[in-house]
Amino acid sequence: MQMNVQVRAILIVLVIVLCIYGLIGLPAFPTSLEKARVNFEDRIRLGLDLKGGTHLIVQVQTQEAIKGFTDQTLDRLRKELNDAGIHAEDIREGDDQHINVVNVADGQSARFLDILRTNYQDWEASPTAGQASGYTLGLRPSAAAAIRTDTLRQSVETIRRRIDQLGLTEPVVSEHGRGQDEILVQLPGEGDPTRAKNIIQAGGQLELRLVLGNGASYRSPAEAYAAQPNNMLPPNAELLPGRVEHVPGQANTNSGEAYYILERVAPVTGRDLRSAKVVPSSDYPGAYEVSFTLSNAAAKRFGDFTEANIQHPMAIVLDHRVYTSAVIQSRIEDQGRITGRFGQQEATDLALVLRSGSLPASIKYLEERTIGPSLGADSIREGVRASVVSLVVVMIFMLVYYRLSGLNAVVALLLNLLILLACLAYFQAVLTLPGIAGVILTIGMGVDSNVLIFERIREELRNGKPNPSAVEVGFNRAFLTIIDTHVTTVVSAAFLFVFGTGPVRGFAVTLVIGLVSNLFTAVYVSRTIFGWHLGRMSREAELSI
Repeated sequence: MQMNVQVRAILIVLVIVLCIYGLIGLPAFPTSLEKARVNFEDRIRLGLDLKGGTHLIVQVQTQEAIKGFTDQTLDRLRKELNDAGIHAEDIREGDDQHINVVNVADGQSARFLDILRTNYQDWEASPTAGQASGYTLGLRPSAAAAIRTDTLRQSVETIRRRIDQLGLTEPVVSEHGRGQDEILVQLPGEGDPTRAKNIIQAGGQLELRLVLGNGASYRSPAEAYAAQPNNMLPPNAELLPGRVEHVPGQANTNSGEAYYILERVAPVTGRDLRSAKVVPSSDYPGAYEVSFTLSNAAAKRFGDFTEANIQHPMAIVLDHRVYTSAVIQSRIEDQGRITGRFGQQEATDLALVLRSGSLPASIKYLEERTIGPSLGADSIREGVRASVVSLVVVMIFMLVYYRLSGLNAVVALLLNLLILLACLAYFQAVLTLPGIAGVILTIGMGVDSNVLIFERIREELRNGKPNPSAVEVGFNRAFLTIIDTHVTTVVSAAFLFVFGTGPVRGFAVTLVIGLVSNLFTAVYVSRTIFGWHLGRMSREAELSI
């Protein structure tokens, strides 16, 4: 019996050491107290309601993605019908989910429908009223729903990648609401909602394109068209706005608008990017630029493109706007840079957006709240005060009602809280205000377990059993009841975690961890303390309970 108690005590000490290490790390004298405090603050991660930050609800405009799919289908259908020699009077978009094919040529309707069945399973064709051989293509509801789902999921992942690179602690980015294409974004520690919104909403669509017309820029679209033959752009060209290029030796205000005529097709886009980072500018002292690296396949394409266009200007286009242009001096393969008078924060945000990719559709802000750190500090203070008061009251009650055995319950409760906090640190879970409520509820559940055990021991003592037998039977018979109550509560907490939002999940997490640690402390630790105490008592001594 004594050997069993010693083994149990060694295990308990190991658990305590691991918990302390998880919360404050290794001691470093003579500054161990300060380091312990800093480590504790770093390892206990606070949620938005305790730390302050930004709360946003955005709505993804999934109809734009459906319209884009319809536009792509329209272009593809025109090309396939032309290649197949199938003629129609007109092929045009009806609305975001319909395409009208006007009067297919006589004798070609069967081939047309066969192409639709083979290559366009997402579309359903029906005869157009009033036309002998016209058809209306409608996007199937299942296909539209799949596009909405994929667009929402891709938006969540893109926003999460961008937010993660802001370096915030445990941001929340998840689907929100029921079928409204909404996303919940919570950013603990980010007190500038404007910057967060700019990062979230930035497009990040990078393109490297050849500048036509010897790299000339124009002050207006009218001037650009007037400089072209017949006042028309070449068929493979596109006019895009951009910034006025800096002329060496002159002041650069980066103000004003310039227009560039670019090749429509971009040999390299943001999808070909492997990395993007901020480096000090080699052109403007004190400024920064973004250096990017391309994938292996894109580097080969880019190398061939630049080699074929040496001494021609090339533009770096971001979100359909020219950031900068430069003359290609030699073959360039896997690296490039976006130059300009960027500040460090501006360059960092640009690199972040490029690395995380572009949103599949635009977003609309439905709700915005900023929670100040002072409010979070008040919540922490009041929550800690409530936890301490409840713990002290419970400790006093256990000591008064169960006398010396109540000290056993106090030790179990304190160890329960230590294990709970250490698990939050090890799992990098977020402590929210509802999480503090979960801590307080854990204290109550811990007391309930000890009361069940102690009352069962009292009952066995009243029946005349000796101290060791009463303790043994009391723990054994109370154990099943404790398991039943804890399992039902864990199941309830699991539902809260699955269907709840961030703060509710925080409550569920702390409650489950507290319940599991309570099983260990109320049954294993408390029983070990009783075993140690009984080993030091005489057989005739009365158990203080």
